Amino acid sequence: MSTILDTYSEFLSYWEKYKNLPIKDQVEGWASEYMGMLPDLLEIQQKDYSDISEDWRSIALERVFPFLHSRMDSMEEAHANLIEFIKPMHNLAIEKFKIDDFDILYVIYVGIGCGAGWVTRLRNSQAVLFGLEMIAECRWSESDSLKGLIAHEIGHAVHGKLRQDPELNQEKGPWWQLYTEGFAQRCEHIIMGRNSWHERIGLNTSGWLEWCTENKSMLAEKFLQLVEEETDVRPFFGSWFDIQGYKQCGYYLGHEVIFDLEQECNIRNLAVIKNVKFAMKSVLESYINNG
Repeated sequence: MSTILDTYSEFLSYWEKYKNLPIKDQVEGWASEYMGMLPDLLEIQQKDYSDISEDWRSIALERVFPFLHSRMDSMEEAHANLIEFIKPMHNLAIEKFKIDDFDILYVIYVGIGCGAGWVTRLRNSQAVLFGLEMIAECRWSESDSLKGLIAHEIGHAVHGKLRQDPELNQEKGPWWQLYTEGFAQRCEHIIMGRNSWHERIGLNTSGWLEWCTENKSMLAEKFLQLVEEETDVRPFFGSWFDIQGYKQCGYYLGHEVIFDLEQECNIRNLAVIKNVKFAMKSVLESYINNG
C-alpha cells in the first residue's frame, strides 16, 4: 500500500505570507510555521546536516531560499507530476520485484536542500521524501526525468525491504553509498523498463552518459583514491559537487558495478550481499586493469 503525505498546499500558504520578507525571515518562518506543522520532518532535515557538521540555517540562507521565487513554476510542475506518477510507479515496483506488504509513506514537501528524493523512516513507516526545491534545482520537474527519480527512490525502498533494513543504515561509508546508489539505479532501470538515467538531463549537460562511459576507468581510479585517502566522496554523489564538470557520476559507477555483479548473481541476492566492500572494490579494480 502507498500513502501520500502532500504538504504543498501548506507550503503555499506559508509562502504567500513570507515571500516578500527578507530571506532570514523566510527561513525562520519555514521552520516555525510550515515545518512547525511537521516537526518530525523538520527534525530529520536538521539531523541530516548536523550529521555532516553543517549548519542547516546557513545552507537554507545561502543555497535554497534565494532561489525559491525563480523555481516556483518548476515546483508546481514537479508537484503535479509526483501526484500523477507516484502510485503507478509504486505498483510497477511491486509487479517487477514481486514484493508483498510494500507499505511506503511518500512525502511531498519543500525543504532545505537535503535531496530531491531520499528514503528514511517517518511516522513508524518506511518513507520516501521528495523535496520539491531540489527537484526544481536539478531541473527534473518534467515527467520523464521525474519518473526516473521516483523509480530510483522506490529502488532504495525495495532494497531496504529486501535487506529488512528500511532506512538502509546498517552500514555507513563510501562503499555502502556506492553499493546502495548503484543498486537503486539498477532498480530504476528495471522499474522503468529501460535505461532511463534521470541524472543525465537537467542537472548535467548533454553527453553525461557518454562521458561517464568513456571515463569509467578514471572514475573507478578516482573513487578508490578518495577512499584510500579517507577523503569525502561527495563529488561522486552530491548535486552541489562535480567531477570535471559532471555531477553525480557515482550513480553511473555504482550501477555499472551492480550490473556486472548481476551477471553472476540475481538482483535479489545482490540486495543482501554481506561483504559489500570486497564485491564492489574487486569490480572497480577490474575497470582500472581493463581500462
